[in-house]
Amino acid sequence: MTHEDAEDAVQEGFLRAYQAFDRFDPAQAFGAWLNRIVANAALDLARRKKVRTAEELSESMATAFRDPAEDRELNERLNAALAELPPRARSVIVLHDVEGFTHAEIGELLDIPGGTARSDLHHARQKLRRLLGNLRG
Repeated sequence: MTHEDAEDAVQEGFLRAYQAFDRFDPAQAFGAWLNRIVANAALDLARRKKVRTAEELSESMATAFRDPAEDRELNERLNAALAELPPRARSVIVLHDVEGFTHAEIGELLDIPGGTARSDLHHARQKLRRLLGNLRG
């Protein structure tokens, strides 16, 4: 993590703390509460950065042969299954699994609580598994 990333994480953490201040329990230690929020913001930033900067396989790296028709069929099945999901479920899967957003960020984007985004993702994945069935068959 670079110095700039750390600054971004601290800034994001303080913003989240400000937004969640009404939920702060005065019986807790304020420093521990704030530290946990900032640490989570740093972890979220690191996860997003890892997902978005994943290196592609080198052109020279040997890969197993895959029939292009197989990839096309898999892609068509996946697109058809995604199309059958309700719009919010589809959005949650794409935002989390493709774009790398956290549950909290998805919640902000879709104007739902982060816990609801997590639950929606779980249920959407279950339905997607049922729709896709056995991919090897």
